[in-house]
Amino acid sequence: MQFDKTFSSADGAASGVTVLEAKAASPVRRVKKERGFVDRALTPRAPISARASLFAGISVWIVVLAGWSCLTYGGVMPDIFLPSPTAVIERGISMISDGTLWPNMWASIEVILLGFLISSVVAVPLGLLMGTFRVVQAALEPLVNFIRYLPVTAFVPLFILWIGLGLSQRVSIIIFGTFFQQIVMIMDVVRSVPDDMLNASYTLGSSRRDVLTHVILPAAKPGIIDTLRITMGWAWTYLVVAELVAADSGLGYMSMQAMRGFQVDKIFLAIGIIGILGLITDTCFRILRARWAGWAA
Repeated sequence: MQFDKTFSSADGAASGVTVLEAKAASPVRRVKKERGFVDRALTPRAPISARASLFAGISVWIVVLAGWSCLTYGGVMPDIFLPSPTAVIERGISMISDGTLWPNMWASIEVILLGFLISSVVAVPLGLLMGTFRVVQAALEPLVNFIRYLPVTAFVPLFILWIGLGLSQRVSIIIFGTFFQQIVMIMDVVRSVPDDMLNASYTLGSSRRDVLTHVILPAAKPGIIDTLRITMGWAWTYLVVAELVAADSGLGYMSMQAMRGFQVDKIFLAIGIIGILGLITDTCFRILRARWAGWAA
């Protein structure tokens, strides 16, 4: 009985100490929990929650819009140099009302989609061949590397001379600006496929065609989609160059017309629409990558 009492008292004391320790340790745990986001944010490639990601993105946009509003509404920058957000929105509503915005927007979308689609259809298999077969790489890489450093703007008058004015000339500029970049980037993606995967396939009895279609292509698929997403952004940047000369519609044409009339709010509207359309296409490629190559995320 004495032993039981002693044990019980000792156990109660131990339990009391445990409770006290838990109470004393709880603030530390709360501090660690509060510091968890900071630790993850400062850790390379550490994941963060979707809510934190959304909050960070919205915060940056709020800071940019706040700075823009301070410069314009505060009178720091004149309207002729930097229009206010209200002026840009009102210009957009006005162009929607008179029906001039949608034709220009669709004309630019048509140029981008046609040029990028034609470029990608040819560049993807060609880059795949260059990254797979050394003889194809040796034959084409010097020429491709030479052409991809040539300035696109220097070819605008040549395309007008060779092709003439119209849709074909604008589409050709988009193709020329993206095609050779796509080839090199896709070639590098294909070359990054580990040789061990190829050797293992040959050991298991795969043919060269099987290795190309069932090993190299699936392994390179995430990188190819990322390459298309990046070069789509380049295609949007070449849009204004494509519509710079002798165009009669498009967002770039709208910007040039606005520049001649000192309509800065119209220029900002065209720039903003190009950015929004580019963001939409970027999101589409991200969704495509998540569905077709989600294993590489």
